[in-house]
Amino acid sequence: MRQSTAGTRRSTLRRSLVPVLLLASSAAVAAPTFELPPLVVPAATEQHPGKVIWTDLVTPDLSGAKQFYGGLFGWTFHDVHAGTVDYSIALLDGEAVAGIVRRALPSRVQRHPGWLTFISVRDVDTTAQAVQSQGGKVLAAPKSYPQRGRQAVFEDPQGAVFAVLSSSSGDPPDVLAAPGQWIWSSVVSHDAGAEAAFYQTLLGYEVFPLPSDDNLEHVVLATDDYARAGASTLPPAAARVHAHWINFVRVGSTAEAAEKAQALGGRVLVAPHPARHGGLVAIVADPAGASFGLMEWTDTDSEQVTP
Repeated sequence: MRQSTAGTRRSTLRRSLVPVLLLASSAAVAAPTFELPPLVVPAATEQHPGKVIWTDLVTPDLSGAKQFYGGLFGWTFHDVHAGTVDYSIALLDGEAVAGIVRRALPSRVQRHPGWLTFISVRDVDTTAQAVQSQGGKVLAAPKSYPQRGRQAVFEDPQGAVFAVLSSSSGDPPDVLAAPGQWIWSSVVSHDAGAEAAFYQTLLGYEVFPLPSDDNLEHVVLATDDYARAGASTLPPAAARVHAHWINFVRVGSTAEAAEKAQALGGRVLVAPHPARHGGLVAIVADPAGASFGLMEWTDTDSEQVTP
C-alpha cells in the first residue's frame, strides 16, 4: 500500500493559492480556440473514480518551469499557444504527465504558483452538488472541453482546493508510476478524520487508518483495492498552515533529487526523511514557489491495499 508523509511549511497557502488555481480552470476561457488535450491517447474505456489522474501547474514563468522540471525529472514539453493562453504539456518518454499554464500574478497581492490535483469522477455535476451539500465550495463551475472531458474546481470544508475530471478519453491504467511520474497525493489538514469522511462520502473511498508514532492521524483513501490518496493531520506547530493537497513524484533517490532541485534554483521545504513504506520522502518548491513532493518507491512495493 502506498504511503506518504506530507510535511509542513511556512505559508498562508490556501489564501494565496486559490486565486491562482482558479486561473488553471479558466485558461481556455481567455481564448475560445484553445483546446485541452485528451488525457489518454489512444482513448480507452477504463474509469477509476477516486484516482488522481492529472495535475496542472499555474505559474508566471513558463520557460523557467520547463527548465526546472525538465532538468529535475527529464520531462520534455509540447507547447500549445492560442490567443493569450500559453500552455505546455509535460511529457516523459512521450507520455503526458502534467500541464503547465503561464499566468501573470497580480503584484498587488502576494500569491504563489501551485499544482492543482485532478481526481477522477463519473459525473462532475453530481459531484459539484455533493460538495456544496457537505459544506464545500464550487470555485470553478463544471465546464466541458471537447477532447479532455468535463471538470470543475472545488474547495473542501477545511479549505483544501482540488479539481475533478470526467475524462472523455478514459482514465490512465492502474500501473506503478515510473521515476519522473506522479506516484502519490495526500491532503493535509488540521483534522484528517473529517477530511477522510468528506472525501469518503464524496468519492466512495474506503478508509484505512495507518499506524503512527507521531500521535497524529493518518489514513489511506482507497478504491478498487488500490490506495488512491492519503489524509494526514498537521502537527500543532503548523497551526498557521492551511489545508492543502500535495502531489509526489517518484524518484530513484529522494536525497539526490532534493539536492538537484536546489541546484536548479528550487528550495527544500521538508528535508528527506523516512516514510512509512521504508523509502525517503521530501517536500520541495520550484523557483517560483510551487510545492510538490519527492518519493522513493521500489518495484517490489505493492500499490494494492491489504486488509
